[in-house]
Amino acid sequence: MSYGIRVWGADGALQLDENSFTIRVALSTLVTFSGTTKTSQDFAVPGVGPGNGVAIVIPVGAYDSNQRQHETELLDGVARVYNHTRTYSSSTVSGGTMRLLVMRFS
Repeated sequence: MSYGIRVWGADGALQLDENSFTIRVALSTLVTFSGTTKTSQDFAVPGVGPGNGVAIVIPVGAYDSNQRQHETELLDGVARVYNHTRTYSSSTVSGGTMRLLVMRFS
């Protein structure tokens, strides 16, 4: 391959190159929350879990001071998006639309 990145270790041995792993988008969808109730939404992602993937949310445009970042959780076969910080009981509720992006690596 004539392009990519290669990383060598201190011993001079190749550690990582363009054939070491791949990342593919398993799911890309818009997630919308409205209202003031803490809740979550589940999205099926067969074959993806915390051991081989990652889920992130990305704002899709300008948002005001009442819209806060949604939170993601990746379980085996399910990407869950929360409209609050699930580990903080006093968290506020976020609203609006963000893009959920689930990526699988191997």
